Amino acid sequence: MSVEFVFRILGMIGMAIGGLYLGVLLADMAKSPPELWAIVFALVGALLGLIGTPWITTRPARYMRRLIGQMPAQLLVAAMVGVIVGLIVAALLAFPLSLLPKPFGQVLPFVGAIVFGWLGISMFVMRQRDIFSIFESRLPARGGTSGGESSAPSDNRSVLLDTSVIIDGRVADISQTGFVVGTMIVPRFVLNELQHIADSADNLRRNRGRRGLDILNRLQKDSLVPVRITDMDVEGVREVDDKLVILAKQLHCPIMTNDYNLNRVAELQGVSILNINELANAVKAVFLPGESMTVKIIQEGKEIGQGVGYLDDGTMVVVEEGRRWIDQNVDVMVTKVLQTAAGRMIFARPENMN
Repeated sequence: MSVEFVFRILGMIGMAIGGLYLGVLLADMAKSPPELWAIVFALVGALLGLIGTPWITTRPARYMRRLIGQMPAQLLVAAMVGVIVGLIVAALLAFPLSLLPKPFGQVLPFVGAIVFGWLGISMFVMRQRDIFSIFESRLPARGGTSGGESSAPSDNRSVLLDTSVIIDGRVADISQTGFVVGTMIVPRFVLNELQHIADSADNLRRNRGRRGLDILNRLQKDSLVPVRITDMDVEGVREVDDKLVILAKQLHCPIMTNDYNLNRVAELQGVSILNINELANAVKAVFLPGESMTVKIIQEGKEIGQGVGYLDDGTMVVVEEGRRWIDQNVDVMVTKVLQTAAGRMIFARPENMN
């Protein structure tokens, strides 16, 4: 027997009794026999109680539980502290307000409790990051240093992972380098999307999904930072990218991705992005015009006589008149370096043109 069913029965009985008394009262006013009025209003009250009771009892409570479950813990703590501070201020002002003449002395203390409670919640929620940072800066650092010196507070902010960055796989290597210092969070809807891709009928998509699940398993086992799967969701939104952006705004944390569209949408909404492709481009070796290198030419270029090779980090090297050295290592001199959205391209020519 569910809780909602119990409330339906109780509501039906209560509304039936109320309808019975209302029918008798209306029958007396209309100077009519009370039996028919009582039966009709009791039946109507029982029907309304059976149908409408969950909408004023269990369903609002269920909605509030779901809403509270989706809120970050920091937001809940800030709201609770804010309402406590607001009620304390309202209690201090209640006595002088109660000395005012009627009806102000009776109404204003109650109004003050509502107003100051709301102000407390609003102020603490809006400035929650500043307030928590003040307390964090005054707390002693764990594993304090010798000589009474306090170590600098570490940045323990969380990072949301999207589907593309998990499938990409490089996040597993990055997590072992120490560059990511906060908890990596994988929402349940991202995990569900990975499972959906892994169950796809298309062979390529299925392999990508299974690779993502393997990478996630590797992250949980080998990552230097915690990896947590959360059930937090965003109601009323179906697209995974939109859910990620809204959740990142609620948690005040960045999204790690290599999805170009998600990157642009998140930046427009003020959400920080950690793009693995941009990180990879930033750490590639820098070559300046005039420097020499050795590259293996593996294919023809787009222009006549060009050859194309790749460095170990994946940077494309276009070699003028390099077609004759396909499948050979050749010493080249850099002539131009271009940075594009797809990555870095190097143009070179063989040092020995003979």
